[in-house]
Amino acid sequence: MKILGVDVGGSGIKGAIVDTETGELLTERVRIQTPQPATPEAVGLTLRQLVQQHDWNGPVGIGFPAAIQHGIARTAANIDSAFIGLSVADYFSEQTGCPCFVANDADVAGMAEMRFGAGKDHRGVVLIVTIGTGLGTAFFTNGQLLPNTELGHIYLKNGMEAEHYASEAVRDAEGLKWKQWGERFNRYLTTMEALFWPDLVILGGGASAKLEKYAAQITVRAPVVAASFLNQAGIVGAALYSESQLPR
Repeated sequence: MKILGVDVGGSGIKGAIVDTETGELLTERVRIQTPQPATPEAVGLTLRQLVQQHDWNGPVGIGFPAAIQHGIARTAANIDSAFIGLSVADYFSEQTGCPCFVANDADVAGMAEMRFGAGKDHRGVVLIVTIGTGLGTAFFTNGQLLPNTELGHIYLKNGMEAEHYASEAVRDAEGLKWKQWGERFNRYLTTMEALFWPDLVILGGGASAKLEKYAAQITVRAPVVAASFLNQAGIVGAALYSESQLPR
């Protein structure tokens, strides 16, 4: 099935048409800068632009930086707080003229990795961390998703919220070398290990492509691997989520 997958991030909104049978992108990835402030109106207009650029009128899957409970945004990470309490799927459907299906961005990225990527056929506990403007997380046990974990907002022993200490945005803003940042990120992963004991950790987002630069700083017991889809996981997973919500 062909579905337009969209990944809404704090700095960019990316989209492409996805073959959900194979996980392949059938078009070039289009990236539009996330409007600032990222209000519902502004993001809705950007999504409409993305749909028009793809000449698309079918279902749209959207990975979104918020906890999504029964279609309603309960948090707002790196987007405007006006989203909180909004039925985002209904709102974006109105804005784009297409049926939209919305889920947490890290959850959908995890769906792509578990279906086609580094977590395929993996039993046990899998923690997926997407490293970008913030730290997104997805948790799977024997292939089953526990949605909306939002573990990038956990506080570390140094008193800081994890994504304010070890995200890609922090690394850029503070000019940290990969080794320095790797030590920070390892503090986050060891905290996750002490709480959840994953059998496998998969890293997505921009920093996943540079894993070799900070792998030596990571000390957790579980294998730590880069996501197979790297930056495309959110797009592919959003399309998979949309497909799962369509009437059979």
